[in-house]
Amino acid sequence: MSPLRVVVALDSLKGSLSAAAACEAVARGVRSAAPDAAVAQLPMADGGEGSLDAVLARGGIEVVTDTVDAIGRPARARWALDGDRAVIELAQAAGLPQVEDAPLQPLAASTAGLGLVVLDALERGATEVTLLLGGSATSDGGAGLLTGLGARLADASGSPVAPGGGGLASLARLDATGIDPRALAARWRFVTDVDAPLTGPRGAAAVFGPQKGSDAAAVALLDAALDRFARVGAEALGIDAASIIDVPGAGAAGGVASVLRALTGGEIVAGGAWFADLAGLDAAVAGADLVLSGEGRFDAQSAGGKVVSVVHAAAQRHDVPLVVIAGSVDPEAAREMAVPAFSLAAGPAALAELQRDAADLLAATAASVTRLALRRR
Repeated sequence: MSPLRVVVALDSLKGSLSAAAACEAVARGVRSAAPDAAVAQLPMADGGEGSLDAVLARGGIEVVTDTVDAIGRPARARWALDGDRAVIELAQAAGLPQVEDAPLQPLAASTAGLGLVVLDALERGATEVTLLLGGSATSDGGAGLLTGLGARLADASGSPVAPGGGGLASLARLDATGIDPRALAARWRFVTDVDAPLTGPRGAAAVFGPQKGSDAAAVALLDAALDRFARVGAEALGIDAASIIDVPGAGAAGGVASVLRALTGGEIVAGGAWFADLAGLDAAVAGADLVLSGEGRFDAQSAGGKVVSVVHAAAQRHDVPLVVIAGSVDPEAAREMAVPAFSLAAGPAALAELQRDAADLLAATAASVTRLALRRR
């Protein structure tokens, strides 16, 4: 009998393991049960936190830029440069984890630090900029990033508006004439882990604002401010505001892929599918006997373009069995997707054990799944 061919394609287990470390642990478990197995490790991501590590696992050099976090404190942001292609994770310069030690500032939090990183990338010769959008602490529509690139956002008196999404409530004019020509000439890609529009009940403020510290009043203010930003931006560009507001993914990371996308002609792409293409997932799955995937929590959101759903689609296309191993599992989600799913944690005590021993738990579960697969061959 030929050796078992296994594809291991996991997202990170946030707070426990990176995607690469999770894949390594699962591969170790597979080989402990089937020493001659051919194992392909494909660290995955969807554009959210941890996506940069999945990119670096496939090449490019890591660059570190001095910048500021979402509330203006000094920070250092890692990003990837591969020739003239820059891949920048927003969470490195405007992420929630960076500001967990301070009171959240939903109205003032800014993407200005992301602008400093992009400028550094342009200085280093980047002509293609891919922004990985997820895990942001901001709801400023990317206004801080735009300002950092040279745009001017002014109120009715001609004074600059205050930083953050709250400042956009007084926006009267967007002047893009001062934007760095290199930014305008670059090819832009916005990799998102959600398909939310900019505003409305599914928009950046309504859905994601509360996790960034917004109460009901702040959500309403930010939703109106982002709408104003889009309309002022559309007027400056001579386009219909709906072409900014209603685009799927425009609400990702507090709206970064809204006005800037319209200004640069950039494209919004679904994170899971983009990483699958980057990793060569389809070709790897085509020759496999078993696929193992997973993430921190497997739940209803997993079916909406997250890593597991993308891996599931590839497994279905090639009629290869898929097993999910996750930190925790919603049984209903597993039934909906019709895949066997194994949870590494069940309750607070097990969650604490998971954070401490995630790699060993993954390896042990993967070994059990592999032994079962071998018996069924």
